[in-house]
Amino acid sequence: MSADSHPTLPPVRLRSDAELARDALGAPLFARAVRLARWAGPDTRVGVGGELAGDQLPEAAAVLGLDAADADSVGYASQAWRVAVDTGLVDVTEPEDDGGEDDGAEGGEERFGTAAPGEDLALVTGGAPGDVLDLWLAALDTVLADAAVPDLDDLVDALDAGGEIDFDRLDWNPGREADFLDGVLANLYLLTVTEGGAADEPVPLPVLAASMVVPDDMGEPTDAVLEQVSDAMMRLDDQFRQLEPIGLVEFRPVDEELMAEADGLPEQGTASAVDDEDVSRYGMVRLTPLGLYGIRARMLEAGIDAPAVGELAEKGADALLDAVSGYSENAAQAEIERWLAGREPSAAAAELLAAARGDDEGGPLRRLRCQQALAPAGPEAEPAVRSVLDDPELGGLARVWLAEHGVSDVPAPDQEMVFWLTVDTIAAQLAADGETEELPLLMETLTAHHAGFFEQAWRVEHPATAYVLEAMGRLHPDRKAAKEARKAAFKARSRRPA
Repeated sequence: MSADSHPTLPPVRLRSDAELARDALGAPLFARAVRLARWAGPDTRVGVGGELAGDQLPEAAAVLGLDAADADSVGYASQAWRVAVDTGLVDVTEPEDDGGEDDGAEGGEERFGTAAPGEDLALVTGGAPGDVLDLWLAALDTVLADAAVPDLDDLVDALDAGGEIDFDRLDWNPGREADFLDGVLANLYLLTVTEGGAADEPVPLPVLAASMVVPDDMGEPTDAVLEQVSDAMMRLDDQFRQLEPIGLVEFRPVDEELMAEADGLPEQGTASAVDDEDVSRYGMVRLTPLGLYGIRARMLEAGIDAPAVGELAEKGADALLDAVSGYSENAAQAEIERWLAGREPSAAAAELLAAARGDDEGGPLRRLRCQQALAPAGPEAEPAVRSVLDDPELGGLARVWLAEHGVSDVPAPDQEMVFWLTVDTIAAQLAADGETEELPLLMETLTAHHAGFFEQAWRVEHPATAYVLEAMGRLHPDRKAAKEARKAAFKARSRRPA
């Protein structure tokens, strides 16, 4: 995965390691690999690549409770064995090379290596949940590598006269295919963790395919692009079928009737396919909780910032406020609640208030998140809040908190503090959510009770004064006030050096 594709992602809510480890052990493919690892012994024979001898595959299928005479069952056994070997659940000793020219055969007989349960097998029952998850991640790497390989029929068709794969005829680039699948999973992860996205709902396969093919700036997709989406959808259908047994996704495949049609998407195009009541016919996919963990682990390994709710619990308030300033309100609240849990309320309030100070660009949003963090605090936080009543940056916030908690002896703020708090509040809202539909109403509310607000506002000693006044000039619902805001913004710009 590339660190450039999604440099910073919304925080994900993960289950505990113990729950995820149970999910991993219950994933069908991983469970089969464990069972075959326990079955491996002195009579197990392997080839030069560690693969199970062909005549032992039916026995392995029977060990897994599958039909030993069924070709698909034998294929499942072969895949489970490969996962067991790749994850270290099985240790193999490959056939020795006798230096002859018979490619491992001696006297017309094929040579075999041996296999035995690996040391890591003990971790399945005796290791910590993290040990199990490490084994599962290794298994996931194997399955993802397999999923990026064309199916057997395509490979056979691409063999040249010498028995080598003609990659040009196959039109397959291993690196490109792996990057494509990583990109798909990154997009699925983003749709899952983004608030308002598909956190609890499966994603239609055409939507996921279109996210990889249709340019962001394209209006109505062309027929050629729709054909690419259809091709991508069919590839994803095959790949997600392979990824489901390892527990990464829940997948509903494309309807077999659609698979038989020439076009994988309806004639109306991608968008209408998604709106159609039969959208599930085109395939639906959802990351499991274990899948979220797995894709996040791969992203972290690739250098992508993929935060998880709760990982800031042991860090200081400065790290907390800096991080949650980039989160949505609900995600920030979840992280703040984890941070507050187990901390002494008064000390936590004092630490949060200290971290909220600063005249840098991020200061307003830090103070907004600080206010959010202090909102549920009880009387124990009052001394810490009262201690900043005279602070020019925190005094307004403190008065709001005390008033909201029913404290009656709150000193009234002077006009300078009122104006500063107004600028700080609007700057924070702009930083948090941008120019939302609710912001003009907030602006009107904050300025309605102050006659001549804009005559004074441009003098406010706040680094965001001009920026806020320019936004009010665009968004204030009262045309006269908006004009006054624009004039005030010009004055604010003029009094500050560039």
